[in-house]
This record gives sequence, C-alpha cells and structure tokens, in this order.
Amino acid sequence: MKAVILLSGGLDSSTVLYQAKADGCDCYAISFDYQQRHRRELNSARHVAQTAQVVEHQVVNFDLRQWGGSALTDDKIDLPEARSLAEMSQNIPVTYVPARNTIFLSFALGYAEAIAAERVYIGVNALDYSGYPDCRPDYIQAMQEVFRLGTKQGREGNPTAIVAPLVNLKKTEIIQLGNTLGVPWDLTWSCYSGGDVACGVCDSCRLRLAAFDELGLTDPVPYA
Repeated sequence: MKAVILLSGGLDSSTVLYQAKADGCDCYAISFDYQQRHRRELNSARHVAQTAQVVEHQVVNFDLRQWGGSALTDDKIDLPEARSLAEMSQNIPVTYVPARNTIFLSFALGYAEAIAAERVYIGVNALDYSGYPDCRPDYIQAMQEVFRLGTKQGREGNPTAIVAPLVNLKKTEIIQLGNTLGVPWDLTWSCYSGGDVACGVCDSCRLRLAAFDELGLTDPVPYA
C-alpha cells in the first residue's frame, strides 16, 4: 500500500510517518517550504525522512509571505511567548496560517493520485491547546469528501483516504505512541521562533516541553 505523508519535521508528523510505516505502507513524504519563519523544521523533515527510509521525499516550494496573515509568515506579527496552557486555549492564535492544511492537503492529494497512493496521512490534533480550525475532525471529514469529489479515482469509487491517527490524542499520548514506534525525537523540530536552537518559550515549545515533563521524560532536543 502506498501512502503520502505530510511531514513537517515536528513531533506529530514524525509520529504519523512512523505509524504509516508500522501500518505496512510504502511511504512517500511531502514537506513544504512556504517561507515560514521556522524553515529550520525542513532540515528535521529531511533527517526524519532519511532515517525512516521513505521511498521518496518531496519538498514543495511556494511563498505564503506574499499575503502573510500569520506570525509564521509575517515578521511584523509578534510570536506569542511564555504563555500558560490556559492562555493558549482561549483563542485561535496568531500562529494559525490561513488555510494552511487545505493548501497542504491539496498538494498531497495531487501527489497521491499521481502515484496511485491509497492513503494520505496527516498529523492534525484537535486536542492541542492551539485549537487550529483545520486540525479538527469535522474539517478532516469535509476534506475527505473533497478527495472523493475532486479526483478521477474518487469519482470512480476509489478515493484516497485521509488518515489522521493523532486527531483525538493528547500530546502525552502522542509521545507515548512515538516511543512505541521508535520515533527519533532528537531529530524532530517543533519551535516556531526561527532560530538554530529551540527557544523554549513559544507556544509549540511549551506544549512539547509540558508533555515530556508530564511523562517524566527529558526532551532530547536542546533549548536556548
């Protein structure tokens, strides 16, 4: 079975790649250089893909800085720092990139249909405190219908399936799953800040560190 894996290089997407391997899939990873603040994550994506021995790893280039609208694509928007988990859960944060997963899934769908892949894996998680609108089960269900209606193979009764194995897991549960699957956490990257060393204070770093701490584990990634 062929599967296209959306791979950012972060904790979640790396776990999903290893889950796809465990599911017996031939894995074709796809990453995106959209001129994001934290392009450092692409180095991690390459290392994780190589370590997982994927069949192929594509990096697609485009520029979402052309219209910005997010702290990850517009340097004039400050990145939230040192927020509590309660503060993170109040509103959709400025790190939300407009329609990002819809854009990513569209590329993944085109790639999947071109290589006749049966599945597209994505590491969305509805229980993260960020609450991004394009990481929720109803969104994935709607995109599955797009996959069915918008492709030749979908109209012929064989749509590519979207697989979102982490959607209802807590971050601690994702780390536990990743430990079972052998995910190399030291190669992954979650920080939004754009530096060469994880900042430890952005929302993504704080969520990650809190989960490792809750499990009594040490995150092997170095922090500033």
